[in-house]
Amino acid sequence: MNPIEASMTNNRRLFLKSAGLSLGAISAAALGTGGAAQTTAATTSGASLPKATAKRVIYLFQSGAPSQFESFDYKPGLKAIAKSELPDSVRGGQRLTGMTSGQTSFPVAPSIFNFAQGSRSGTWVSDLLPHTRAVSDKLCVIRSMFTEAINHDPAITFFQTGSQLSGRPSMGAWVAYGLGSMNENLPTFVVMVSRGTGLAAGQPLYDRLWGSGVLPGKHQGVKLRSGAEPILYLSNPAGCPSHIRRRMLDDLKSLNQEALTRKLDPEIQTRIEQYELAFRMQSSVPELTDFNDEPQSVLDSYGPDVVKPGSYARNCLLARRLAERDVRFIQLFHMGWDQHSNLPDHMGKQCRDTDQPTAALINDLAQRGLLDDTLVVWGGEFGRTVYCQGALTEENYGRDHHPRCFSIFMAGGGVKPGIVYGETDDFSYNIVADPVHVNDLQATILHTLGIDHRRLSIPFQGLDLKLTGVEDRNPVLDILA
Repeated sequence: MNPIEASMTNNRRLFLKSAGLSLGAISAAALGTGGAAQTTAATTSGASLPKATAKRVIYLFQSGAPSQFESFDYKPGLKAIAKSELPDSVRGGQRLTGMTSGQTSFPVAPSIFNFAQGSRSGTWVSDLLPHTRAVSDKLCVIRSMFTEAINHDPAITFFQTGSQLSGRPSMGAWVAYGLGSMNENLPTFVVMVSRGTGLAAGQPLYDRLWGSGVLPGKHQGVKLRSGAEPILYLSNPAGCPSHIRRRMLDDLKSLNQEALTRKLDPEIQTRIEQYELAFRMQSSVPELTDFNDEPQSVLDSYGPDVVKPGSYARNCLLARRLAERDVRFIQLFHMGWDQHSNLPDHMGKQCRDTDQPTAALINDLAQRGLLDDTLVVWGGEFGRTVYCQGALTEENYGRDHHPRCFSIFMAGGGVKPGIVYGETDDFSYNIVADPVHVNDLQATILHTLGIDHRRLSIPFQGLDLKLTGVEDRNPVLDILA
């Protein structure tokens, strides 16, 4: 090692971290992610942890924010006051986005779609979602979600990381960090993205939404692509057989192991582990994405789009196959729900994309006995306004962003089936019973996995960083069986 390299390597932080059980080692843990990544409050003794009712999560994130008026929050009384001005007493001075802040009129726009009740649960579900209505007896619909963000990127970031600021660990990364892997041949956290037909452009999604933030890099989500290579650079180069690749990786591991011994950088250990995982995935991923073993009846249940690479339907079937293989956290992002105009047409297309595959996934999990220990979550980043954005006609309207109340649903994983939780006012503008904050939902998801959200933390820049933030948030125990 030359003198320059030695001076860069043997620095004060390295000395402290290599000082064994001294005060220096304790100090090093608080200096940066290198030391912090090796400690977690989730493993400390104290109050008993919640009983795990789920082993894995499938999160169906509907990016762009589906309207609650055309999905799960039935408001038939709005038809009698259609086109009338939203009362100031209801709006309560809520801030507006730049899209509607210049409007002088805020006319009430009732949904043009009918609703019906589920067979046994009695849950009201829109005609846009007939397949979802058919499985409503398995769903817990939460109508009283609320968030702090009014624009897409901070709102989506908030749902994924517990903070509107980018750079924090995503929920899947936290779960991977807290619980570890159940399958050594596939990633612990897998992500898939599909584009809806309702609004082709949609809101952009960034890789940081499934990133590991200040946690070790091995916990970040691995994205499955829709092309010939689901994961880039996983295949051997032409002319390089598997045994040659194995020898190369062994030599590379030796070099990395030597660097790890010198520098004590946990990211080097991450690199070693990820190379080994990638080698094992060379056989596990092709097997995962090969649907030849699926009965035609199963393929048909997910709808005609299941044969289209990158479609939401195909990703739902992949989600079930990943759940079968004990992948811990599976997240699907479906883009295109931002209906500021032409909502009936655009949302109709989005629902055709997602309704049948979502219901098929829930039924498929249930039939295989996987729904009992798999938590399924469906929803977007906020709701939509009762008032129309732009011109209101008998058959067409748009809706702006609305963070004060919106609907999501959960299924399986120890959640009570066939119930509705929370209540909004007659305009679905304000919550009147049982509000659920985004961090409360995150605490609930962790609770089903047997994690106390207050104890899953990592020291970072003087703060015990948590998914659920620093405020007092609580899991929604009333929806748990």
